[in-house]
Amino acid sequence: MINKAENRRSTGGKLVSSGNRNGFVVFDRVQKSYDGETLVVKDLNLSIAKGEFLTMLGPSGSGKTTCLMMLAGFETATNGEILLDGRPINRIPPHKRGIGMVFQNYALFPHMSVGENLAFPLEVRGMGKSQREAQVKRALDMVQMGDFANRRPAQLSGGQQQRIALARALVFEPEVVLMDEPLGALDKQLREHMQFEITRLAHSLGITTVYVTHDQIEALTMSDNVAVFNDGVIQQLAPPEELYERPANSFVAQFIGENNKLEGTVETIDGERCTVRLDDGTVVDAQPVNVTSAGERTRVSIRPERVESNPQRLPEDAHLVDAEVLEFIYMGDTFRFRLRVAGQDDFVMKYRNAQDQLRLTVGDKIRIGWLPEDCRALDI
Repeated sequence: MINKAENRRSTGGKLVSSGNRNGFVVFDRVQKSYDGETLVVKDLNLSIAKGEFLTMLGPSGSGKTTCLMMLAGFETATNGEILLDGRPINRIPPHKRGIGMVFQNYALFPHMSVGENLAFPLEVRGMGKSQREAQVKRALDMVQMGDFANRRPAQLSGGQQQRIALARALVFEPEVVLMDEPLGALDKQLREHMQFEITRLAHSLGITTVYVTHDQIEALTMSDNVAVFNDGVIQQLAPPEELYERPANSFVAQFIGENNKLEGTVETIDGERCTVRLDDGTVVDAQPVNVTSAGERTRVSIRPERVESNPQRLPEDAHLVDAEVLEFIYMGDTFRFRLRVAGQDDFVMKYRNAQDQLRLTVGDKIRIGWLPEDCRALDI
């Protein structure tokens, strides 16, 4: 019987020191190389809590899918160890790990009915017919596909096939489910609906979920924690809000959402505040994140929605700069402007479509501003 969790999990994935094996799923000093020379995964130490929904996010070739495939057993770690509930699983074949898997292409058997597709993993595990039928019915009901047991995959829409693929991953009641870009083939509206359905199921059933995607919005929407990968290394592991609001470096700031960057040199650092002289001579205040001393080169980061077009709305300690409107895009609920700021023509400002907002047009010369705490001095 599938046990339901009482609440959405608040436990968090952790980057752990080498040899720390606390966690339900643990990567301990894991490396992966395909040619014996180049590491596509570099010394990964990661602990995932039981019942957590963790997303591995990153561009193509960053190592996220390789990590998922090593956990599933379809790839073998070159070095290090992977543990499941304290048990090393490197040498255990995929079908004996008790892990559910959902792929982007669904991987349903076309010659089998929906019911037969779901019964197959149960039959492989030696389950009796009556119990198989009960498990199949339960899994189909969970994904609201109880009336489709006799249909073939070709008779289903893309969204319905994805639901069946999810049901097949859940039918043998695994404690861990892995998902590799499962919504990539769906249209936007259906993808957003499935994001909610997958998250609801994962948390209501208490299943530990490891989800791989390159879609930043998907990761922020669905996850308890997000591990941002680049070049085989986790750049930052954090809850979605922290990842977006407090990126640890320039890569994370640029990869997660839209972000303005202004390059300059650190002039002073005083606790949690530093001053940066931008390359055009403008001086701004920022939070020092990846800088430690005066004279360092830095990239100042500001989110477009944190930029205010009406200086009267800002407090006295806000930083104001001159700007020129170069481009205006109407996006329905928001306006998006491309501005010339500090000698750069790619500065973006966004604000909601509301009656009390200033109406700007291309060519307008304006003063814009932001709070120092919304400005971060990152690495180059």
